[in-house]
Amino acid sequence: MIEYRENEKLSFEEYYDFLKRSDLGSQYPQERFEQRIRKLLTTRSVAITARNDGGKLIGIAFGITDFAYFLFVTDLGVDRAYAKQGIGRELLDRIQKVVGGEDDITVVTIANDAATGFYEKCGYVSENCLYWKPCNLWSEFEVT
Repeated sequence: MIEYRENEKLSFEEYYDFLKRSDLGSQYPQERFEQRIRKLLTTRSVAITARNDGGKLIGIAFGITDFAYFLFVTDLGVDRAYAKQGIGRELLDRIQKVVGGEDDITVVTIANDAATGFYEKCGYVSENCLYWKPCNLWSEFEVT
């Protein structure tokens, strides 16, 4: 059985361990990694976590929101051992619900190429008018 929790505080160490077990670990830049992850863990607007029967962190959804119109999902990840069990979809549904629900909240995210099929299955559409400006320091690496 999976337990979902709202706005649970996570330590850097637990999150780092989770990143090694999920594809999310390759989505962050190398520059000031620990400092930036610690900041992420304390400043995100909303979080939903998923834990297995033993209490192990197996999924996360983080976002920033105005709680009125928009939610930007900044991070979504599931432990590879738990992939394709509906956990990612459940995390997306729950994070939208906790900030205001599907009638009021439009969800926006940026997905890597490998995740586009997942988002399409969840009912998300891709729009060409999405603009973004990447930060200057972003060296790819994978959390191992």
